[in-house]
Amino acid sequence: MEMGSSPRTVEEIFKDFSSRRDDVDEFYALCDPDKDNLCLYGHSNESWEVTLPAEEVPPELPEPALGINFARDGMNRRDWLSLVAVHSDSWLLSVAFYLGARLNRNERKRLFSLINDLPTVFEVVTERKPIKDKPTVDSGSKSRGSTKRSNDGQVKSIPKLADDQGYEEEEDEHSETLCGTCGGNYNADEFWIGCDICERWYHGKCVKITPAKAESIKQYKCPSCSIKRGRP
Repeated sequence: MEMGSSPRTVEEIFKDFSSRRDDVDEFYALCDPDKDNLCLYGHSNESWEVTLPAEEVPPELPEPALGINFARDGMNRRDWLSLVAVHSDSWLLSVAFYLGARLNRNERKRLFSLINDLPTVFEVVTERKPIKDKPTVDSGSKSRGSTKRSNDGQVKSIPKLADDQGYEEEEDEHSETLCGTCGGNYNADEFWIGCDICERWYHGKCVKITPAKAESIKQYKCPSCSIKRGRP
């Protein structure tokens, strides 16, 4: 497979990702179980082929699943296509993030966000509609996801940056916030609470603190600091 010049930017990698799609009926006919181990390759020029695996070692790109043709006649058509679709989604993601290995953290987030807005191959094949995120309900007060509890015991608002700004500013303090329990990234749709001792932040759900309960806490100590303070 000739790769040509490798995509460098988020937009170039996303274009490469979205171009590697195929036609289901033609693909099914080409996957003859009597042939050798076959792979499905999608190319960035919007063409695709069912062929033998690449011979070069190591390969120029991550390799797709091998031998996709063998189980074709032994399975229900829809089930077999669904199985291949899952392998194809996995391969497409591996290629995209192989090409994006040199992107910085915020660029990788933006790339995944663009990819995630497309239906997966599995969703297309099974005609499954992607589940849309539910909009945050705002009843006039600040949404619970847009607040963190500060060290002085007050609840402070974290302003949401415009999407472009949020992704482009690498040093944005909120995008760098990680939960001290699960290690998850900050999400404006979730309630967070900060420890007044170690100053680390936590998902409310991870430390079993609700927004209502946080309002009555004058000084919050995370589980780790509570254990340390309790030692003789």
